[in-house]
Amino acid sequence: MTTTQTDVDLSHLLRSDDFQDWRREVTAIGGCAAPIHLTGSSRIHDRDTGAVLAERDGDILAPCGNRRASVCPACSDRYASDAYHLIRAGMAGGKGVPDTAVEHPRAFVTLTAPSFGPVHTRRVSRRGLVVPCGCGDKHHPDDPRVGGATDPDGHDYIGAVLWQANAGKLWNRFAIRLRRTLAQMLGVKVRDFKDHARLSYAKVAEYQRRGLVHFHAVVRLDGPDGPTTRAPAAITTDGLNDAIRDAVRAVCLTVERPDGTPLLLEWGSQVDIRPITSTAAARLEDDDGEITDTALAAYVAKYATKGTGKSEATDRPIRDIAHLRHLDITDHHRRLIETAWELGGLDAYAELNLRRWAHMLGFRGHFLTKSRAYSTTFGAIRGERRTYRLGETLAALDTPAEPGSVLVVNDWQVAQIGHRNDAEREIALGIAERRREQRRTHYETRTEHGRTS
Repeated sequence: MTTTQTDVDLSHLLRSDDFQDWRREVTAIGGCAAPIHLTGSSRIHDRDTGAVLAERDGDILAPCGNRRASVCPACSDRYASDAYHLIRAGMAGGKGVPDTAVEHPRAFVTLTAPSFGPVHTRRVSRRGLVVPCGCGDKHHPDDPRVGGATDPDGHDYIGAVLWQANAGKLWNRFAIRLRRTLAQMLGVKVRDFKDHARLSYAKVAEYQRRGLVHFHAVVRLDGPDGPTTRAPAAITTDGLNDAIRDAVRAVCLTVERPDGTPLLLEWGSQVDIRPITSTAAARLEDDDGEITDTALAAYVAKYATKGTGKSEATDRPIRDIAHLRHLDITDHHRRLIETAWELGGLDAYAELNLRRWAHMLGFRGHFLTKSRAYSTTFGAIRGERRTYRLGETLAALDTPAEPGSVLVVNDWQVAQIGHRNDAEREIALGIAERRREQRRTHYETRTEHGRTS
């Protein structure tokens, strides 16, 4: 059996004197796969007297905070958990959103990209049989051809990248049109819409196998002061759904191709709009095909941690197009990246900064965005976590103090990013996986107890 360098490093790490201390630090940050090594100090002062209540000097580890599961599973889990609470608060109440918000008209909307040429597909019939693709083959779920163009030379890669780069702008036009349509339904002018109702939403972008994003969005209609006020009685859930369909059909955006010909950008024909019900059911849908609060929040949060969906390599920026040949990606995704890179070199698309976003296949938007009044923010959720941890630290002091009565002064500098070798990273990943299994077991036990009690 051949001994690898990782085996040697692992043996050395396990026998080192500081292994237990290192393991304790990595466990404290959840098994982060790419920790930030900080050096410096942190002091907790009494606000009134200025006395130092606690201090720490030296080196510490901090989590990388990357939301992509392909980069860091541990930080991805934390991001997904925060996203879950953010999404669910806007549907079921909590974290500043009143419980009465569940009575407002709400819908779960999926908007897709249009077709830029036929791609390999895998569909299963109601009888469970795989339907032949247009190429004649019955693709396996892991077939790398699925999502790729059946005719690469005839595929509109330029159109696909330009649509992707402008998808955020297309969403903004959709939201504006939706408000205008709702205002018409209320019989008021658009500028007066905010005096009668507010449109709230949270959306997440997910990559399809063909490399283009589609948006999952929770849309809610509130009263003039947001979720604390009732939505106007004149617009029901059905009325909101009709307004959404109108906005999807009506909005478009025209840009120019490199040769100067116009390109019309609009939503794809596959549009799904479903009502949301308030139930603690574990299923995503109930018997009537309606979406449930709890499962939907988890469903949306899961997509907030995904990358391009095909390769870990494309989750990192590309600095030189020559590096593309070293990436383990499909030919279809390679063509999308090459097209984004080429367009990024043209003055006509300078404002799109496409070379910066070539690794994301041209998509320039945030993966999870929300309107201001939808619910809480990531900053608020993370602030609550910091306050909780500070409270734990203060409780352990000889003279406990309240978080509001102290001042924390941090003076840290980055010394290194990432683990020193693959052995450390493998152990960190194992720690993260064990924590994930513990949470899953705890959740299943609690759920089973709830069913039997």
